[in-house]
Amino acid sequence: MNASEPSSSHRPLLDPHFLPASLWNREFKKQGSQLGTRAISISVLRADGSGNTHHDILLLDTEENRALNLKYLERTLKFLLWSRGGNLVSIEGAPELIAQLQARYSPDGERAFDAQFMTKLFGQPLQIQNSNLKPATLRQTVVENPTPPELRGNRIGFDLGGSDRKCAAVIDGDVVFSEEIKWSPYFESDPRYHFEGIMDSLRRAAAHLPQVDAIGGSSAGVIVNNQIKASSLFRGIPDQLWSSQVENIFHDIATEWNHVPFQVENDGDVSALAGSMALEENGVLGLAMGTSTATGYVDLSGKITGWLSELAFVPIDYQTPAPKDEWSGDDGCAVQYLSQQGVSRLIPASGLEIDSSLDKAQQLLKVQEAMENGDERAEKIYQTVGSYLGYTIPQLACFYDLQQLQLLGRVMSGTGGNLIIETAQKVLNENFPELDHKIVLSTPDEKTKRHGQAIAAASLPSLT
Repeated sequence: MNASEPSSSHRPLLDPHFLPASLWNREFKKQGSQLGTRAISISVLRADGSGNTHHDILLLDTEENRALNLKYLERTLKFLLWSRGGNLVSIEGAPELIAQLQARYSPDGERAFDAQFMTKLFGQPLQIQNSNLKPATLRQTVVENPTPPELRGNRIGFDLGGSDRKCAAVIDGDVVFSEEIKWSPYFESDPRYHFEGIMDSLRRAAAHLPQVDAIGGSSAGVIVNNQIKASSLFRGIPDQLWSSQVENIFHDIATEWNHVPFQVENDGDVSALAGSMALEENGVLGLAMGTSTATGYVDLSGKITGWLSELAFVPIDYQTPAPKDEWSGDDGCAVQYLSQQGVSRLIPASGLEIDSSLDKAQQLLKVQEAMENGDERAEKIYQTVGSYLGYTIPQLACFYDLQQLQLLGRVMSGTGGNLIIETAQKVLNENFPELDHKIVLSTPDEKTKRHGQAIAAASLPSLT
């Protein structure tokens, strides 16, 4: 199969061999419409029995089609693992491919990183099985956040990042106090540093409230039922202290606050909730292009889903070979395209002379400076990132019900961010007109940037 390549007018200028997953998949299904298809379903479950089922198609099982079917199914499964999250995969309709998938996602296979990460997050080894498990047997993964968001009462909202922690006092939806405090949690080996830092911010906010009715927070990492399953904020803490002093740190903090309603969610999801509240729209995917590619999602009913949504690891480029993700070892993952890493990777091809020994954040600043000065080489970088984004949006829309894509992060700052959106919109208009007006691309306004995350976090706990 010769999948379509990006049209010459909007091909990524600095990456001409980029082969979007969205176009490859469209060609795959076009071939299926000519030669015949079969229905499949992929259920991704967690140990508590919750999960989601994705319905799709494969080509008929023939010797000629088997390699194409395996590629399509394996890449789709990887997207589902990192978007939904789970440790049991049940596939109906493709029994001939199960053994190969099991081998790839084994401890010694090509996708060992993915398998090990899911095992760490959900407490049991990743299993892939042939099954006829029906969607009706699944309890949908969902977080019980109020809809619409509840803002009555005296609330505290906090947000924990890698360089600062933010906290706000909110009375009936109005921010009466907010503060940002620098901290360096990454390499601190003593969990008390993190505990006391969070408590300090909460006490400062509480001083501006007549009483504390509820506390909501957002944090980098994977948070399940207020438990930290994985987070770079705590990567300096020895493994032997994780279960006793890290995993339940938010439960310990809630105890200190007399068990008022207390809820913490992933910062990407809370960012998406902030966007949903500001836009007064649901079906919002927040995508932050910063150090990595961070995402969060609010569904069409206004709910945080509880999905993993670690889209840095999802495949979006099917060229061979594609740029390799240095952490997972896989090719074509989003982090190499929609982040500071993606910008740094494009600098040599652009012709900009920027010291490669600078860290990626500093390299991005140099590119931004060149962009503000009208340097065409910097423009090519942003046009390329915009093309990446435009071809990735249809792939996202296959797995998320989208009405709004809200774009955040340092890569989106300044005039370069405007060019990214402009280019992405052109890609959609020319190649995917059915999505051009269905999905609105936006960036948060200044009010949302300043207080939106704190208000959204504060709204998480219900008082009823």
